[in-house]
Amino acid sequence: MPGGLGDGPFTLPPYPHDRLAALRRLADAVPGGMVDCSVGSPTDPMPAVAVEAFTRTASRAVGYPPAVGTEELRAAACGWLARRTGVRLDPDQVCACVGAKEFIASLPRALHLRHPGRDTVLYPAVAYPTYEMGARLAGLRAWPVPLDDRWHLDVSRVPAAEAERALLLWCNYPANPTGAVISEGQAAEVCDWARRHGIVVASDECYIEFAGAAGTGVTMLSAGDAGVLAVHSLSKRSNLAGLRVGFVAGDAELIEYLGALRRHAGLMVPAPVQAAAAAVLDDDEHVAVQRARYGERRELLLEGLAAHGLVHDGGPAWFYLWLRAADGADDGWELAARLAEAGTLVAPGDLYGVSGADHVRLALTQPTERLRLVLDRLATTCD
Repeated sequence: MPGGLGDGPFTLPPYPHDRLAALRRLADAVPGGMVDCSVGSPTDPMPAVAVEAFTRTASRAVGYPPAVGTEELRAAACGWLARRTGVRLDPDQVCACVGAKEFIASLPRALHLRHPGRDTVLYPAVAYPTYEMGARLAGLRAWPVPLDDRWHLDVSRVPAAEAERALLLWCNYPANPTGAVISEGQAAEVCDWARRHGIVVASDECYIEFAGAAGTGVTMLSAGDAGVLAVHSLSKRSNLAGLRVGFVAGDAELIEYLGALRRHAGLMVPAPVQAAAAAVLDDDEHVAVQRARYGERRELLLEGLAAHGLVHDGGPAWFYLWLRAADGADDGWELAARLAEAGTLVAPGDLYGVSGADHVRLALTQPTERLRLVLDRLATTCD
C-alpha cells in the first residue's frame, strides 16, 4: 500500500535497525563478542590520499565552502565518471551532497517544490528504506515498484494512474540489499519509460565500484542525462562514511536547481572533506584493494554459509549477501535469530520490504578474520 499523505500528524516509525535490539543483545552475549554484519558501515582503513588531503586543507578552511562543491571536487567527479563508466559530463552537471543519505531523504521535497502537481515517489519493492522515508518526510505518497525474479525493477507493472502521479523513480544498482546488477539495455528501458511519463529518474549508485567480477557497474547516465540524476557516495568506495560526502550528477537543469536550493538551505560539505573526496576520486588504486577485500570475503562466506543451509539468492555484487534458508524452513527473523545465537548480527529482509521477508542481508564489511569467526561459531553451534 502507498505510504505518505494522511489526515493526521506525521508519526515517525521506529528506525529500522532499532528493531534489532534484542538480537543485538543475544549476539553480543556470545564469548568473543558480536560480529556485526547488519549494517553497511565500513571498517577498513581510510585511504592515505584522503587523510593527506584533509590534513593539508584543514588549517586553511576558514571561509564557507561552496554548497555546489569546489571546482576541484566537481572536476574530479567528472574525471572519475568518464574513466570508470564512460559517461562524460561537465562540472556544472555535478553537485556535492552531505553524504548520499542526506540527498536521498531530501530529494522528494526539493522536486515537489518544483512540481507540486505530482505527489508520488516510486521505489523498488525491496530496497533501502530511505527511499520510502524521503517521500513520507516530504508528505508525499510512496509506491513500491514490483521486482522480477532477478530483483530488477519491473516498471511495466506500474499502473498508469500511479505513473501519472509520479514525481520521481528511485533506482539502485548494484542493489541494496539484493546485490542485483543491470545492463545498459535494462538501464535504457527504465529511463525511456520514465521519460515517456515525465518522471525524474534518481539512481542510487553507491555500490557501483563493487558490481562483481565484471568490475564497475552500469550507471543510469549511460542512457543519457536528460531527466536523470545519479547519486554517488564515497562512504563505500573509499571508506569515507565518517566524513559524510557524496555527489549527484546528471541533468544540467536539475543540478542547477538543486545547487541553488542547497545554497539557500546551507547544505555545505566542509572544505577539508571536499578536498579528501577529490583526492580519492582521482585515485583508483585504493579502490582495487578494497574490491579485492570484498571479493575474498564474499567467496569465503558463500561457501561457508552454504554448508550450513544458507544460500545467496541475489545478484553478483560484492558488498552484501542476500541469504535465505535452502530448505525454506525459516523466515528472515528466524534466520537472524539463528545467526545471533552464534554471535552474528544480520538484518532481516523485511526491513527492506515485505517481499524480502524470507531473507536476511549480511554486509561484508567486517574484517576477514571476524568473518572466519562467524563460520567457526556456526560449525560449533551445529555440532
